[in-house]
Amino acid sequence: MIASRKSIQGRIFTLLLILQAALIVTGGAVRLTGSGLGCPTWPECTPGSYTPVPHQAEGLLHAWIEFGNRLLTFLLFFTAIAAFILSLRISKDLIYKKRLRLLALFQILGIFGQAILGGITVLTDLNPIPVAGHYLLSIALITGAIKLRYEVVGNEMQSVSPLLQTIIRIQIALTILVLIVGTVVTGSGPHAGDLTARRFGFDPQIVSWIHADLVIALTIFVFVTFLMLKDLSGPLRKMTSIFLLVILSQGAIGYIQYFTGLPELIVGVHLLGSTLVWITAWSLFEILGIKLISGKAVK
Repeated sequence: MIASRKSIQGRIFTLLLILQAALIVTGGAVRLTGSGLGCPTWPECTPGSYTPVPHQAEGLLHAWIEFGNRLLTFLLFFTAIAAFILSLRISKDLIYKKRLRLLALFQILGIFGQAILGGITVLTDLNPIPVAGHYLLSIALITGAIKLRYEVVGNEMQSVSPLLQTIIRIQIALTILVLIVGTVVTGSGPHAGDLTARRFGFDPQIVSWIHADLVIALTIFVFVTFLMLKDLSGPLRKMTSIFLLVILSQGAIGYIQYFTGLPELIVGVHLLGSTLVWITAWSLFEILGIKLISGKAVK
């Protein structure tokens, strides 16, 4: 019975993580299909209606693509509420009850933040700064969702040398830089979400080169980590192997999209890849047992 209950709880937190990642993908679909202003106002879709209406000027397809992204946010919100309620019950088994509750509360507050950013994005005609903020806030929420899932489901931690811990910390810093510069590349390129949307104004080629250089540096660090773990077994080596595979695939996709003129489908795959890059990168931190909030769970 206890094992079954834990399995159900684990599925809720796994669903939360999946939906947080899915929000990035659907948000990318909105931008790549030029549907960023499919619902031209907020919180309503069109003046006087919270849903798309026939014959609206933006086109019904664009309207429903944008509205579908908003609906996913509602589903994510209710899942976060369920996760928070579960955290109130599960936290009775923890020495520091506050940790799990704070992580679950952060999910709810973050979704409200996404809604506010979404409104700012629409009302500023897809200004690239709140668009980038939308993505980066999702990355932060994915971090919290990973942490929540590991807290509930449990994970096999592994100790490594201080040198290797430092290298993995550098990997995390580089991954964050890669993602941030990636938003600058996107905000300087052609896929704005609408033909009238503003761009950052940077040279897309130059910021793409900087982004690529950071990815190469990250790949080198991950490869060094993989070599240092070659004589070890356990979850850290397995996750590092996955991370290396994901980052190499993501780099290949990045070059393909660059040399093929940024086709929408390839850009969408690259956006999904960026999410997988972060999930694997942060999972290494969880395996090392690094805590966001001090305290230790009772095993």
